[in-house]
Amino acid sequence: MQSFKGSTIVKKNDFLHARSILLILCMNVMLASAQKTDTTQKPPANMSPMPPAAMASPSPMVTPGMAGPLTANPEPLKLKSGFLGDVYVTGAISGFLQWQNNVFSGDKKLHIDLPNGQVFIQKVDGPIQFFVQAGSYSTPDIGLPYFRSGNINDSVVLGTTNLLYGALPQAFIKIAPSANFSIMAGKLPTLIGAEYTFSFENMNIQRGLLWNQENAVNRGIQVNYKAGPVTLAASLNDGFYSNRYSWAWGSVSYAINSSNTLTLIGSGNTKITTVSSFVTPLYLNNEQLFNLIYSRTSGSWTIQPYLQYTRVPKSNKLNTTQDASTFGGALFVNYAFHSKVSDAGFNLPVRLEYISSTGSASKGAPNLLYGQGSNAWSVTVTPTYQYRRFFGRAEVSYVKANSITNGLAFGSDGTASSQARLLLEIGLLF
Repeated sequence: MQSFKGSTIVKKNDFLHARSILLILCMNVMLASAQKTDTTQKPPANMSPMPPAAMASPSPMVTPGMAGPLTANPEPLKLKSGFLGDVYVTGAISGFLQWQNNVFSGDKKLHIDLPNGQVFIQKVDGPIQFFVQAGSYSTPDIGLPYFRSGNINDSVVLGTTNLLYGALPQAFIKIAPSANFSIMAGKLPTLIGAEYTFSFENMNIQRGLLWNQENAVNRGIQVNYKAGPVTLAASLNDGFYSNRYSWAWGSVSYAINSSNTLTLIGSGNTKITTVSSFVTPLYLNNEQLFNLIYSRTSGSWTIQPYLQYTRVPKSNKLNTTQDASTFGGALFVNYAFHSKVSDAGFNLPVRLEYISSTGSASKGAPNLLYGQGSNAWSVTVTPTYQYRRFFGRAEVSYVKANSITNGLAFGSDGTASSQARLLLEIGLLF
């Protein structure tokens, strides 16, 4: 994901108007959802997995994807829309508290924010389907500064909603002439990696060190095909939201059996581009990236190790004279405790990570971590409790960087080599 090493000021646009509409819609949907008493899961027909890199979840809605342990509303609000057929409305609202030490320059030690205030509208069956996501959001991730979902004053809006993908972060149409083949076009969720973009979708509140190298949302077209245990996907898109349609990637996922899945992903920019912004980091938008992901579920256990390799070639256009690369690995583990309370669940997700980078500043390599040649490891633990649609979770994370370049790591002067965070998130999945 993008390296948020600086601050950006964005003028007000339609953010306030979109948020007001979202609030009204959220209230109506929650009131309608509260009146439901049947909690039996009844997934709509003709669902297709996306992205195949993610672990399966018991949600009846395949979008937005959810890696667990949180589960979406099993009885989403269904609207009759005439010729369109059934349209489903779901959403996520959450607030959190975050404390951290060794604060980045421009960041704060304590944050209180609303990382999710979103509504999802989708049609999931028939030859013509669609998905629309609207609202405000933040993208908390370890090892980088935190940017609020929106910080409104008299003249500017500071926050990830405007700095990243706007109040409509994902929206696409899906043409599915058969259950095994589909084409999607629009603002798409990435195929890359094992973590999703928004906090409620993942095992942990914050995304990890490997996710910081990956993109999250792209504009383009994607083709999906399923043949028995094999799921294939290919995409042409604009990578890190660059508006330059030169990225290509593909994935192949093999379901070994009902408990084990193996996925290989390859991606990269097909040419050097010089677009650079808060949402489009210059070097990462010119990388090649590969993932190998294995997922296993067995009883109360979910285990997912994955490997990542990235490479940024030297280029006169990038003002670099040496290649640079990263290699990393992560292990996601979740244990689901048995609950004596109906419609309640307690889970203990843990994430372990290590990533290293190559290159030398003196030889003109780009910086991909905390200085050329640096490395880092992290541990994140997120106890999670969900009762029906309500959830609460705490989180402790720790990042340790080594071989850093002064000015590019933690603390106000960039010389600290570690950072610890404590978080508490409470929310509703309606």
